[in-house]
Amino acid sequence: MTDQPKPAWLARPDGEKVAYLKEDAGDTGRTGTLWLGGFKSDMTGTKASFLADWARARDRSYVRFDYFGHGQSTGAFIDGTITRWRDDALAVLDDVAAGPQILIGSSMGAWIALLAALARPERVKALVLIAPAPDFTEKLMWAGFDEGIRAALRRDGVYEQPSDYDDEPYQISYRLIEDGREHQLLDDEVPLAVPVRILQGMADEDVPWQHAMLLAERLASRDVLVSLNKAGDHRLSEPEDLARLTETLDTLIAALEA
Repeated sequence: MTDQPKPAWLARPDGEKVAYLKEDAGDTGRTGTLWLGGFKSDMTGTKASFLADWARARDRSYVRFDYFGHGQSTGAFIDGTITRWRDDALAVLDDVAAGPQILIGSSMGAWIALLAALARPERVKALVLIAPAPDFTEKLMWAGFDEGIRAALRRDGVYEQPSDYDDEPYQISYRLIEDGREHQLLDDEVPLAVPVRILQGMADEDVPWQHAMLLAERLASRDVLVSLNKAGDHRLSEPEDLARLTETLDTLIAALEA
């Protein structure tokens, strides 16, 4: 993978700035791709960077960015919410990406991608979702907390959750939990008709593979394919996982542009 370039910046109405990187093919008529990362991840991660190389090799437009409080964007992570991060994604979709788009969402990014697709159905032509975690604040996080943690969140407004991916714990705010309840998708049909491809590891200890299957059931689209890797973990960043991701994108784009 190539060295990471310096980001450009998208100003937000409240004075914060979203950092982004763009591989620009210069042809807005072709289908572009937009990366939406996971909870406390950033746009220089393995999958996001690998896809930048993939896009350059195919002369395909590709945008990746950091949500508020993530990576190189401004803001404090603890102040972030699903609403804020969805709005960041919509701003990038509206003001940076051009033409029809495939949204590629990883973990929390899959939830954000679904919300963005629901908000911009005229722009989003397909979704590729990796270890998708819609509703995770309620159905995975809150549901997994014991009453002591729940009481601490209600009392203190924050809980420091140990992370398998970072030396520092994740700061989980009660505001994040409450805001997430406003964006739950899996309790009803998800009214999206576009093609959806889901890549999921069955050894994922963060998002159970059954969660991905529930999403597949809830999607209104009839064009939904789920690829399960029995040995795959949550990251799905091994060479064979990355090859499966780009193969999925190549096949999907070929069908969309046929």
